[in-house]
Amino acid sequence: MTSLAPKRNEPDLSYLLDHTSHVLRTQMAAALAEIGLTARMHCVLVHALEEERTQAQLAELGDMDKTTMVVTVDALERAGLAERRPSPTDRRARIIAVTEEGARVAEQSQQIVDGVHRDTLATLTAGDRSTLLGALDALATGHLSTATEAAPTRRARQR
Repeated sequence: MTSLAPKRNEPDLSYLLDHTSHVLRTQMAAALAEIGLTARMHCVLVHALEEERTQAQLAELGDMDKTTMVVTVDALERAGLAERRPSPTDRRARIIAVTEEGARVAEQSQQIVDGVHRDTLATLTAGDRSTLLGALDALATGHLSTATEAAPTRRARQR
């Protein structure tokens, strides 16, 4: 029986990136769950500690929509790790301030994140590690730096 599937001329880059990213995210989620955090919570804590940032700025840095950001900050507030404060420059905006406990947890979570990354990269030779990181950085800052918005599908006019 002959396969009707078209011949693939290039490696399935989408699968390779999606699969490895998915597995890395699940490993990261499991590791951070041990201290009661999600990857999004870690992201907000670390970026909020870098400099004073609004909730909207943190959402953009973490690639989160407004609803996800609100839920994430609500969880951080309930845990006593962060709090919303009025922005001194924009009365509509809220600054996410990390508490002392939040800073301690962020330090711990950063060690966990670094460990997951280190363990993953340790499976490669030093040369392969360098090549992979260089290539991914080139893609992330070059050709794949900006998502393409899909054109909305238009339905044919009904007569």
